[in-house]
Amino acid sequence: MFTLDADETGSLLLDDQLCFGLYSASRAVTSLYRALLEPLDLTYPQYLVMLALWERDAQQVKELGAALNLDSGTLSPLLKRLEKAGLVTRERQADDERSVRITLTEQGEALRAKAERIPPHIGRALGFDVETIGRLRVSMDQLTESVNAYRDAITTA
Repeated sequence: MFTLDADETGSLLLDDQLCFGLYSASRAVTSLYRALLEPLDLTYPQYLVMLALWERDAQQVKELGAALNLDSGTLSPLLKRLEKAGLVTRERQADDERSVRITLTEQGEALRAKAERIPPHIGRALGFDVETIGRLRVSMDQLTESVNAYRDAITTA
């Protein structure tokens, strides 16, 4: 089990915590997405699934989970709700009953045109130019990779 060394100390002031800044920013952005997605009748996690399928249709649940960093226990209920809404179909593969392919319906594909209005709103809300947003995205990817690697290292030690 991981324990901190006795000489490792840091500030416990809320304003000094990167995690709080990330949490606050995430809540603000997700709240904006919630408002923008309401007319599409999608939740933010459902929107992420749809983005992955608009990028590449007809994916296995396992592939979607990997792309979205979601486990099947979280992803399956999302997919069931999207299927019930008529946006996707779920089809078990004949050669492997455990494998399920997710495909957009015509209604799901048509929703893409409405969803294309969302990114410009997000860009304006962020208040950054395209280059800054790109750098921020790269930094966030690096942060995620670094934290995941560190977590894996300390939990297997």
